[in-house]
Amino acid sequence: MIIRLSGSAPPADQIRDQIRGLIAARQLAADDRLPSVRQLARDLGVAPGTVAKAYRSLEIEGVLITRTGAGTRVSPTAVTTPRAVLDAARKLAETSTRTNVDLDATIEVLRAIWPTQDGSAPSRRDDSSPTPKGQPPTDR
Repeated sequence: MIIRLSGSAPPADQIRDQIRGLIAARQLAADDRLPSVRQLARDLGVAPGTVAKAYRSLEIEGVLITRTGAGTRVSPTAVTTPRAVLDAARKLAETSTRTNVDLDATIEVLRAIWPTQDGSAPSRRDDSSPTPKGQPPTDR
């Protein structure tokens, strides 16, 4: 299990989000055992309370289960991402990296093309079409 702390988010939030991501990406499976709070805290150079807070949050969500003597494990009911979505996401990440599009811009594109709540596709403008005369270009 690889967790890296970086950025401005609180370390407990980063740990929680990365563990959730590892499960969604099928890098952690149901019943996989996680490092102890003390071990992960030592590995990351943070206080044990920071890791405990992340683990507790994931327990409340039903993602992790902690039992005395059995340690902390991924819940059998933890949701994983369907293989097709995971494969497409990996391809998108590779393409974005290869074409020097950063993560934030890639996420912005996904948000822009994501279907709306009513199921309809968002309005879209063909990038190859010129901006209508008299209108400023839109930000992309």
